[in-house]
Amino acid sequence: MAILSEYEEEDQNKPTTSSVKKAQFSAVLDPSDPIGFLERVFEFVARESDFFKSNSLVNDVNAVVRMVKDKVEAEEKTRRKELKAKENAKAEKEAKEEPPAAEAVRKEEVKVTVAEKEVNGESETKEDEKKGHRAPNKGNGLDMDNYSWAQSLQEVNITVPVPPGTKSRFITCEIKKNYLKVGLKGQSPVIDGELFQPVKVEDCFWSLEDQKSISILLTKQNQMEWWKYLVKGEPEIDTQKVEPENSKLSDLDPETRTTVEKMMFDQRQKSMGLPTSDEMQKQEILKKFMAEHPEMDFSGAKIN
Repeated sequence: MAILSEYEEEDQNKPTTSSVKKAQFSAVLDPSDPIGFLERVFEFVARESDFFKSNSLVNDVNAVVRMVKDKVEAEEKTRRKELKAKENAKAEKEAKEEPPAAEAVRKEEVKVTVAEKEVNGESETKEDEKKGHRAPNKGNGLDMDNYSWAQSLQEVNITVPVPPGTKSRFITCEIKKNYLKVGLKGQSPVIDGELFQPVKVEDCFWSLEDQKSISILLTKQNQMEWWKYLVKGEPEIDTQKVEPENSKLSDLDPETRTTVEKMMFDQRQKSMGLPTSDEMQKQEILKKFMAEHPEMDFSGAKIN
């Protein structure tokens, strides 16, 4: 009995699973600030465990993020596939139930729509031809799928949306004379390529606006020419359709302003098929010379 009691005493001294202290995590996920929630999770794990002392910490976290992302994308892909299958089944059912007369009317409507598009220059072929030259946005730049850019003769302004609550330490922005790279750390860059023209790196900067977007300002080296694109490989804009703000012309020195106004005038003349200022000046000189020398035969002369 003495031996048994000793064993019982030893068992009582052993810590049980229920006696081990377990830290409780308490936080509420705000859908508009997922990054903030993750920060609180990581801070909690760092306080309560040795997880952040691991040499493979970054790889482990990246692996978890990739795994969850792949799972979400797979579920979304499955959901879209099921939805598409339902739509196709519904369309097939309606097609079988559709009366022949109604189907004939529908086909005729399709023909009319296609004909109208061709007349208005909106056919797919013509649309594809326009992809190389796009009309600029209101800022004389272009709106892309995941960012937009605008420009004046002096500078280029870029806006890159980011998830709400993004902190500046998660942003990577590399500005070089002929190169720009922008994005979030650990993700593929949103912008990564050779710039249309060189910039003054010392006069360029970026900032995080309301934790919702990255704002980048690039100062052009050549401040007398419009950019056709931001980085190499993008669609080009039609610089003939650029509309500079007249209010900004007053900020220029007289010589630069004269040059800019002349360039704007020449662009408008070319877009209308009319002579530029230099060509008009040559015409005036030739007309004056002809008036001063009536004895000469100018019948074969051409005024371009």
